[in-house]
Amino acid sequence: MEKGHGQELKRALGPWAAASIVVGTVIGSGIFLVPHDMVLRVGSGGMVLGVFVFGGLLSLAGALSYAELAAALPEAGAEYAYLREAYGPLWGFLYSWAQTWVGKGGSIATLATGFFLYLATFFPVLERPFYSAHLAVGTVEFRYGQLLAMVLILGLSGLNYFGVKLGGDVQIAITVVKVGLIIFVIIAGLLFGEARAATVPQVPGTFTAAGFFAALVAALWAYDGWNNVAMVASEIRDPQRNLPRALIGGTLAVIAIYLLVNAAYFRILTASDVARSPRVAGEMMRRILGAPGANLVAIAAMISIFAALNGSILTGSRVPYAAARDGYFFREIAFVHPKYRTPGVSILVLGAWSALLVLTGGYRQLFTYVMFASWIIYGMTTAGVLILRRTQPHLPRPYRTIGYPLVPVLFVVVSFLLVLYTAFDDPRDSAKGIVIIVLGLPFYFYWKRRKSQLEG
Repeated sequence: MEKGHGQELKRALGPWAAASIVVGTVIGSGIFLVPHDMVLRVGSGGMVLGVFVFGGLLSLAGALSYAELAAALPEAGAEYAYLREAYGPLWGFLYSWAQTWVGKGGSIATLATGFFLYLATFFPVLERPFYSAHLAVGTVEFRYGQLLAMVLILGLSGLNYFGVKLGGDVQIAITVVKVGLIIFVIIAGLLFGEARAATVPQVPGTFTAAGFFAALVAALWAYDGWNNVAMVASEIRDPQRNLPRALIGGTLAVIAIYLLVNAAYFRILTASDVARSPRVAGEMMRRILGAPGANLVAIAAMISIFAALNGSILTGSRVPYAAARDGYFFREIAFVHPKYRTPGVSILVLGAWSALLVLTGGYRQLFTYVMFASWIIYGMTTAGVLILRRTQPHLPRPYRTIGYPLVPVLFVVVSFLLVLYTAFDDPRDSAKGIVIIVLGLPFYFYWKRRKSQLEG
C-alpha cells in the first residue's frame, strides 16, 4: 500500500479516468504546431505522415513494455519504481530529481504559457507587460498573461489537492470535449474545403537521416506523455487490468487521431502552405470556415492544453511523493492528506515551482535540456523489462509484453539512436541536460546517509 505519514493514497480512478489521462495528457498543443517544423525537415506531407506512423509505433512499443512494468509494480511514481527495482535507488532518485525540477515543472509551465498565448488571440492585453526590470543581462518583462498562467497552475493544483477522483473526473470531462473538437477539425478537413494538396506540387526536399531524426524528435514531442498514467498506478482501481488497457488503448487512440488530423491538414494545405504556417490547424480551418474556423482552433487548442495541464499536475506530483516516501526527498513531500487521501504537499510544491518557472521565462530551455536525459530514462526503463525478467523471474506479471523480447529491444535500440543523434546535433544542450541530472547526486548521498541513520 502507498503510505505517507500514516495515511494511504486511495484507489479512486477507474478505467475511463486512466484512459483520459493518457489521451488528455498526450494531446496538448503539439499536434496543432509540429507538422510545420516536421515538413521543413522532410519536405512533404507523405513523409510527415510516415514519421508520425514511426513515432506512433515507437510510442506503442514503449506503452506495451511499460504495461508489463505497471501491472507488476503498480506503485506511485512509475519510472521511479521501475528504475529502483531494475538498477537500484540511485537511478530512481535521479529520475525523480529531473522530473520534479525540470521535466514536469518545465512542461507544466510551458503548457500554462501556451494556454494564455492562445487566449491572447481573443484578449491581446494578456501579452502586454505590466512590469519591466532592467538587469545587467538585459530587460526582463512580466506580462499579464504570465499572471493568468500562474493562477491556472495554482488553481488546478488546488483542485487536485482535494481528491484524485475530482481531478480524474475533470480529466474525463475535458478530454471528451477536446477529442470532440479535434474530431470536428478532422471531419472539416477530410470532407469539406478545397483539396489543394492533391493538385499542387509538393515542396522539393531531400530526405536525409538527419532530417528524419529531427522530424522524429518533433513527432515524439507531440506523443510525449503516453507513460504518465503509470505515475498514478497506486490510485487506479484494479491496476493489473486497467493500467495495460489505458496505456495501450490510449496510445492507439492518440496514433489514430494524429494520423487523421494530419491527413486533414495535408488535404487542404500543400507542403509549402504548412511550411509557411506555424499554426497549421488554424490555417486549415481558416481556409474552410474563414476567421471563425481559426478562432475555433484556438478554443480547441486551449481546451486541449487545459486537459494536458491538469493531467500533468495530477500525475507529475506522484513522482516526488514516491521518492520522499522511500526517504530520498524532503520528508514533508511524502505527506498524504488524511481526508482527501492525496499527496497534498507534493501537489502544492510542484504547482508553486511550476508557477515560478512561468515568471523566469527560462523554462523552455530547461525543458529542452532534460529531453535528452528523458530518452535515456525511457530506454533504460524499457530495458528494465528484460532485466527484471532475469533478476526477478517470480515477480507476478498479470500482463506480459506482446512481442517480447523484440518489442522492448527495438524500443531500446531506437532510443539509443535518438539519444546519439541529439548528442551530435546539439552537444551543448545535451551536456547541460546531463549536468542538471548530475546536480542531484549530492542530495542523493545526503538523503541516503540520513536514511541509513534513521534505519540504523
